[in-house]
Amino acid sequence: MRRIALVTLVVHDYDEAIRFYTEALGFRLTEDAPRPDGGRWVVVEPGAGRTGAALLLA
Repeated sequence: MRRIALVTLVVHDYDEAIRFYTEALGFRLTEDAPRPDGGRWVVVEPGAGRTGAALLLA
């Protein structure tokens, strides 16, 4: 089966975006790692019992 696994969204503020997707939409934070360029690798996924693509917040 084919599916989209990861979708990238450009965000202004990582922490604000994490709060929105986890608290308002029920996603769970699965990765939050610093990158050499000063950015972060942040991935949120649908919460328990939900299906869908994970989101890379860039």
